[in-house]
Amino acid sequence: MRILGLMSGTSADGVDLVLAEFTGSPPEVAHRVLAHREVAYPEELRMRVLRAMRHADTQEIALLHHDLGRFYLEAAFPFRGSAELVALSGQTIWHEPPRATFQLGEPSYLALGLGVPVVYGFRAVDLAAGGQGAPLVAYPDLLLYGEVGRRMAVHNLGGISNLTSFQDQDPGTLLAFDTGPGICLFDEAVESLGLSLEEAVALAEGAHTDEEALQAWLAHPYFGLPPPKTTGREVWRLDALRPLPQDPAALLRTLLELTARSVLEAYRRFVGEVDQVLLAGGGARNRVLVRLLAQHLPVAVMENPKVREPLAFALLGYLYRLGEVNVLGRATGGRDLRAGQVVAP
Repeated sequence: MRILGLMSGTSADGVDLVLAEFTGSPPEVAHRVLAHREVAYPEELRMRVLRAMRHADTQEIALLHHDLGRFYLEAAFPFRGSAELVALSGQTIWHEPPRATFQLGEPSYLALGLGVPVVYGFRAVDLAAGGQGAPLVAYPDLLLYGEVGRRMAVHNLGGISNLTSFQDQDPGTLLAFDTGPGICLFDEAVESLGLSLEEAVALAEGAHTDEEALQAWLAHPYFGLPPPKTTGREVWRLDALRPLPQDPAALLRTLLELTARSVLEAYRRFVGEVDQVLLAGGGARNRVLVRLLAQHLPVAVMENPKVREPLAFALLGYLYRLGEVNVLGRATGGRDLRAGQVVAP
């Protein structure tokens, strides 16, 4: 069955789309990635998404919800006629478990425009079932990357950093949680400084870490919480960090160090040793961050680090279509369930 997965992450930079073909059923699911497309938000739309994460009013959110739905259809339209089902993550603008999780992007545009059913609302259903609404991709990670005789971790360096670890293909060994900030703070600093991404990475590469600031940030109580746990951009904002290094290069370097050291501490405290860590997400393209992690973890960057999450959502949709469990309670803190809602054309 051919499924189109759409993923908009906490980096709020656009949507990644993967068309994949799946056969079989758990624990033996075979897959083939047929196509990948990465579509950036137009600048005006991205600014509206970021504003919605902070202080947008009801009208702004309502208009954005439908404009994102139209944007998703435009991004997915080249796949019209190729997919039998669409799985949509939506754009998270607020994540405060266990009280609420909120995603925008009206799915009806995709259903009517592509002429196929759309599965969406995965996070809301998990939250209603007692989970955190994340991380949803843990079970797909196990099915897609589990190897007999190996203890693996799949680590996404998106706006927020999250990991999945498991032994062999055994769901009983699954552990998944958000480690803390991924690249959302770094991206916010890059934008505020008016730099290009490459300029910012080059500055961070040659800079020194502000250890005083870093130690203050690492004292955040989130890092000490045991899994399952999730977090979001509501927590990790530059204006919430004190102190802030005044030197731009030191600020950029220290923000990357915060991500790296909080990730390393998460493995030390909660995961233990692994045979390999597969890196995905936009942060896997940040050479400074990858180098910091590689000093202490057996990392390997995925061939295309932006494929992992939309592929996982495609698999969530496939499992939903089969009538199978697609979210494991040991990953989200809820219960095993078939998460999702459907809008038909």
